[in-house]
Amino acid sequence: MSKPPHDEREAPEVYAIQRGSSGWTLNRRNLLRAAAAAAATAPARPAVTGCAAGAYAHTFEVAALAFSPDGSMLVSGGADSLVKLWRFPDGALLKTLAGHHSSVAGVAISLDGRFLASASMDETVRLWSLPDGALLSTLEGHTDVVEAVAFSPNGRLLASGSQDDTVRLWSLPDGALLKTLEGQSGPAAVTFSPDSELLASGGSDTTVRLWSMPDGALIRTLAGHSWGVDAVAISRDGRLLASGGYYEPAKLWSLPDGKLLNTLSEDVQEGVALAISPDGRLLASGDLDGAVRLWSLPDGALVGTLAGHSEPVTAVAFSQDGRLLASGSGDKSIKLWSLPDGTQLPACFMDVAASEPYTQGSQYSTGGQTYTVPCGSPIPAGAVCTCNCVPGTWCSCVSQGGGGGGGGGCSCIPVTYYYPN
Repeated sequence: MSKPPHDEREAPEVYAIQRGSSGWTLNRRNLLRAAAAAAATAPARPAVTGCAAGAYAHTFEVAALAFSPDGSMLVSGGADSLVKLWRFPDGALLKTLAGHHSSVAGVAISLDGRFLASASMDETVRLWSLPDGALLSTLEGHTDVVEAVAFSPNGRLLASGSQDDTVRLWSLPDGALLKTLEGQSGPAAVTFSPDSELLASGGSDTTVRLWSMPDGALIRTLAGHSWGVDAVAISRDGRLLASGGYYEPAKLWSLPDGKLLNTLSEDVQEGVALAISPDGRLLASGDLDGAVRLWSLPDGALVGTLAGHSEPVTAVAFSQDGRLLASGSGDKSIKLWSLPDGTQLPACFMDVAASEPYTQGSQYSTGGQTYTVPCGSPIPAGAVCTCNCVPGTWCSCVSQGGGGGGGGGCSCIPVTYYYPN
């Protein structure tokens, strides 16, 4: 049902109808007092089983995902130009990193967990420190959209791929430009081998190119795709490369020789996002039909289809232990799946600021930090519920401090109104 228009500059009022000795009256204060009393006596709400309708992680497409090496954090980059840090596995929003002026197309975390890199359509790469999210430097030099970033496992290099037809290599931690690799059109994906001696890049010219590191010499060009290559992934043993893109099946290649091993099922015409599990047994693909598909490796047999997103899946990432998979989509959500069964888990990655105006959250504090979670979510033992309801544009809330602890929840008592009343 559509909502009546309202002027957000004015402060709408909410009233209760009350009968007194002089007849019927409207009383806003009594309504709020009654709601507060209800909050104090209401039974504990059960934990949510996922995000409610209208609860989103980003305002627009979730374009990139990366897990921290210690498994405590998930990082997302969105078409809303923001990078967000989420506590794992419950999905509480830790920090929002602003600074890019256009869509964030790629994110990566260094193997030691100290650095985060983000690639943006504003033609820059930004380097951030973790876990605090402080901006360390802005790497400039690309002259077109930057679509991908990757850290070398040895921590010495950062690679970025751009529509300016270059892959650039930056030194760490200073961010100085070391080398510019040319010859490939529109490199939209980059990834390092586990020994840091090889870089693979996928381009709009339908090729995958293999470069030696750190000198940047071109070793081999892998041809076979009919469309641009938008995703590449290398297994942890360094022996298998997966590549994919729009409108055609993903391909599997052996390394370092670059021999084509397999082309995945012709029935699945997309591999927009790719990730290989830490044990090298599974390939996850994010597809245009909104599904995440799991493929066994190295044979490439389809072993599972995870349905839940309503728009194309544009990002996938495995946790470091390989037991969980995160997916991001054009539907603005992040979903979490258990492996190997593929069950969708109840974690909700929700930012109230990015969600529908009628969506509400609650906040609690622990360890000197405040977290926002969906209404009704359990909170950790010892935490304090600081705000029962974080409102959207069209919601008013009864906010009560105190309470919490013992794994309970913040009782969210919304008072919904539309303006004018």
